Amino acid sequence: MTLSVEQARDLVLARCRVLETEEVPLLEALGRVLAAEARSDIDVAPFDNSAMDGYAVRAADVAGASDDSPVTLAVISHIAAGEYSDVEVGPGQAARIMTGAPVPPGADAVIKVEETAADENGGSTGGTVKILREVVVGQNIRLRGEEVRAGDVVLASGETIGPAAVGLLASTGHAQVKVGRRPRVAVLSTGDELVDVAEVPGLGKIRNSNSYSISAQVIAAGAMPLRYPPVPDDLEATREAFRKAASEADFIVTSGGVSVGDFDYVGPVLEELGEMEFCKVAMRPGNPQTMGSIDGVPFFGLPGNPSSTFVGFEVFIRPALRYMQGHTRLDRPRQKAVLAHDVKKKRDRRYFLRALLERGEDGRYTVGVSGSQSSALLTAAHKGNCLLVLPEGGGAFTAGSEVEVIRLDMEEGIA
Repeated sequence: MTLSVEQARDLVLARCRVLETEEVPLLEALGRVLAAEARSDIDVAPFDNSAMDGYAVRAADVAGASDDSPVTLAVISHIAAGEYSDVEVGPGQAARIMTGAPVPPGADAVIKVEETAADENGGSTGGTVKILREVVVGQNIRLRGEEVRAGDVVLASGETIGPAAVGLLASTGHAQVKVGRRPRVAVLSTGDELVDVAEVPGLGKIRNSNSYSISAQVIAAGAMPLRYPPVPDDLEATREAFRKAASEADFIVTSGGVSVGDFDYVGPVLEELGEMEFCKVAMRPGNPQTMGSIDGVPFFGLPGNPSSTFVGFEVFIRPALRYMQGHTRLDRPRQKAVLAHDVKKKRDRRYFLRALLERGEDGRYTVGVSGSQSSALLTAAHKGNCLLVLPEGGGAFTAGSEVEVIRLDMEEGIA
């Protein structure tokens, strides 16, 4: 039975489970899903501090100050970032202050240095400074607790940790954080024709490139690839490789051997050791796709052609790996675009063409294939930035038609 893309995807996700959590150093949490709410241990900012290099003043003292009518103040202290001064700023006084330094008692505003003129003693301690602009109370001061208060939730459970979140967690005392565990993904390529990438292939041989491209896609999905040696076209060797992978991994991905050739053992061994859910999907490239499980470990068999492998991973495996890490946004952004050229479609399958989406000066998006659509070639996937999706049914799609694309250059959850 040949399944639709949606039916196959639902079955893949149903075979997966959200993995347990683990505690990791903060930087290792980047891109992962927070598993427990994070609260601040302090106020942020922890004290009133200057947002500018300048002078801490009393706003009332500089009312009406201008280039034509400067106000001269006595400089009583010089405060650097990391220092604290308890010398109070009184009427007619100012404190030289650096960005991030605590605002001294008595001062209620900061005038930036560009709006002053050094006077006696260069505007430092013991001298005077001319103020050329008036300020309002609180100007250029970052207030204590302005971002969060001690005890506030700064990140909720289930949020994805980006670079800004890492900085926020660091500022609120989280050197370690609890996150969803990365899936360990067994990557196996099958076929007697495969040789190592460092080897020049002889007649009838090809380099094992799928092992690397799939592993790269695994990493890009936030998971950890476990690369295995090529599996020869042998029933017992296939059986042993699958058993080993099931004992060491959270998810198994194979490439090659999923069709009905004399030496295609993926399906028979999967049925022998575990369960097979489906073996065909109504899509191109990649009609033969095998899904099941071995000892409860999800198993997905991709075709051997590189582009079929690339597309199948994007459509089925990437969402599954994200789900296992606790992500709730599983789909890359989709959008409408206008075809830049005619496209003929022959089969009653859904097409996923490797394509390039571009935005014109008028703001409209156009899309065209980015190279040969042969399932044996990866160049179009490399040069493209999206998958051009054509629905089931034959016929021609003419230039100017509105079509849908999947943005491979954008992360899930982006509108």
